[in-house]
Amino acid sequence: MSQTSDQRSAEFLKIADQFKLGALTTESSHPVTAELSEVARKDIAAGLKLLLDVDDDVVRKYHEFAESGRARKIADAVLASLNSGGNIYFTGCGSTGRLSIQLASIWRDFWQQSSKPEAKNWENRAFPVMAGGDFALIKAVEGFEDFTTFGKKQIGDLGVNSRDVVFAITEGGETSFVIGTAWRGVDVGAKVYFVYNNPDDVLCEQVQRSREVIQDARIEKINLTTGPMGITGSTRMQATSIQLAVMTTLLEMVVRDLIGGLDSNSVAKTFLSKFTELHAALKSPAVLRQLAKLTAMEESVYRAGRKNNYFADQVGIDMLTDTTERSPTYCTPPFRKFDDSTATESWAFLYVPYANSDAAWERVCKRKPQCVQWHADDVRGLVPDDKFARTVEIIGKIGYAELMRFRIGMDGVTNRLPGAGDSAVALVVESEKNSLLATDGFHRAQLDVTRKAGAKTGLIYVGSAESCREVGEFAAKWNPDCITVLVPVPQADLLLNGVMRVGLKMLLNTLSTCTMVRLGRVMGNYMIWVVPSNLKLIDRATRYIQKLTGLDYVAANRLLFEVFEYVEPRMKADQAYPPVVGVSVMRHRHGLSNEEAEKRLMVELKQEML
Repeated sequence: MSQTSDQRSAEFLKIADQFKLGALTTESSHPVTAELSEVARKDIAAGLKLLLDVDDDVVRKYHEFAESGRARKIADAVLASLNSGGNIYFTGCGSTGRLSIQLASIWRDFWQQSSKPEAKNWENRAFPVMAGGDFALIKAVEGFEDFTTFGKKQIGDLGVNSRDVVFAITEGGETSFVIGTAWRGVDVGAKVYFVYNNPDDVLCEQVQRSREVIQDARIEKINLTTGPMGITGSTRMQATSIQLAVMTTLLEMVVRDLIGGLDSNSVAKTFLSKFTELHAALKSPAVLRQLAKLTAMEESVYRAGRKNNYFADQVGIDMLTDTTERSPTYCTPPFRKFDDSTATESWAFLYVPYANSDAAWERVCKRKPQCVQWHADDVRGLVPDDKFARTVEIIGKIGYAELMRFRIGMDGVTNRLPGAGDSAVALVVESEKNSLLATDGFHRAQLDVTRKAGAKTGLIYVGSAESCREVGEFAAKWNPDCITVLVPVPQADLLLNGVMRVGLKMLLNTLSTCTMVRLGRVMGNYMIWVVPSNLKLIDRATRYIQKLTGLDYVAANRLLFEVFEYVEPRMKADQAYPPVVGVSVMRHRHGLSNEEAEKRLMVELKQEML
C-alpha cells in the first residue's frame, strides 16, 4: 500500500461511522432478485420479469400514499406558496438530482405549451438544485454529495426565502448535500419537505444527520420506503420511481388548481388506477418478449466493443437520465466530450433534434442549463483546508462551457456515425408519432441512416393501445428488422402525463439493468462494478469486498483505496478501467499485484460472458 492510499483510507475510516449504511433497507438484497444474474443468463425475459416484479413494491407504496390523503394537504401548501409569490425547489444528488431536473422540466414544459396569459409567470417558478449543478446530469461531481455546506450554498445562491417550498429529495435519507438544502430552507423560513426511502427508526438509529432532520418538527417528512432495490443499493430504480410518481401527482394537482375548472382531488385515485394498469402491461408476455430482444441487441453491441445511439425528443431528459446513470452503477464509460480523443468511446449516447447543442440542452432541461460557477473565494470555508485546492480544480471543470462539450444536438451526430455492428434506438411518445411515420421525421430519418449503414435498429414506442397497433403495423412494413417495443399506456386526462413518465422510467431501468446483468456486471443482485465516487459508495464498495473476501471492514477499505489509486488516473481521464471491487477480490484471493489481478479478472469475465 502506498503512503497516499494508506492516508486516504485512514481519513475515510475516521469518519466511516457517518457513512456505514449497510443496515439501511435500500442497501439490502431483495429476495425476488437474489438469483437475478443466474436467471437472466438463462432467460432474458425471465430476468426482465424479476426486475419488474420488484416494481410491485412501488405500486403498493403509491397505493398507501394515495389512500393516506396527504397529497391534498401538500398540494395546498404549494399552492399557497405560489400564490404568495414563492417558488418551488426540488433538490437532490445523483439519481434524485436528475429527478429534480426532470420534475422542473415537466413543470416548465407544461406551461411552455400553455396558451394561458399567466403561463410565463408559473413556468419560471420551479427550480432544480442538483449537487454539482446541471453538469452532474452527465456524471457525478466529485465531493459535492458529501458536504451539507455545498447544498446550503447552491440553494442559497438561487435566493430561497420564506415564501418558498423546498422538496429535499434523497433516496436513502442520509445524503449530506440534500440535508444541507433542507437546513437552508429551514433557516430562511421556507416550507420544507424531506422526501426519502428508508424507515425512520433505521435511519435515526444509524445516521445522526438523518436523525436530526427526521426529529425536527419544522421539517415535514414524506417517507416513501418501498423496501430493498431490485439491484442492491441501486436507488435509481424503485426509490426514485416512487418519488417520481408521488411528485408528479402533487404537481398535477397544483397545475389543475392554478388553471381552475378541473378536479384535482381525484388525481391520486386516477393515477393509482392507471399506474397499476400500466405496470401490468409492462409485465405482459408481449412487452417482455420484445424487450428481451432489445436487451439482447444492446448486449451484443456492447460485448463486441461497438456503440449505441439513442434518439429522443420530448422525453429526452428521461432517456438521458437512464443512460448517464449506468456509468457510476456499472463502470461503463461516461458520455465523451466531442473534442476529447483520449477518453474511451461511450457505449451509449443521446441525441435530440436541434441543430446545435446549446439549443438541444435547453430542450432537454426546458431552460438554459445552470452550472456551478463559483470562484475560489466562494469555496473557502465550505470544505476542509486540505480539500480546498482539489475542490477549486473540480469547479473549474463543471461550468457551462464544459457541459456544451457534450454535443447532444445534431452538431454531434457526425462524431458517432453508425457502422456495421453498431445500433440505434429511437424513443417515441404518442404526441410525436409523426416524427416516426413521416418520411422526413427525426426518429425515422435517424433509424433509416442507421439501417443503411448496416447497423441494428430498435424502437420504443409509448402510447395508447390504438396508436401502438398503428405503429406496430407501420414498423413491420417500414423496417421489419427493427426490434419494436410497443408500450400501451392507459388513457387518462392527466395533464403532466405522470403515469406515462413513471412507466417509461421503469421500462428504461429494466432494459439497462438487465443488459448490464447479462454483461456480467452484477453478481446475484449485487452491483459489483460500482464506482466508489463518493463517501456512500466507498462504504458500499468496502462492504462488497468484505462480503466476497472475508476481510474485516478496515482491511477491505485499505485494499479498496490501494486499488482505487491504481485505476484513478484512467478514471479521471474518462478512460476504461476495471472494477475496483473485482480487482480487489482477485488481489486478495490469489495474492496478485494490481496489474496481475486486472489481467486475471478480465480473462475470467470474458470467459464468463462467452
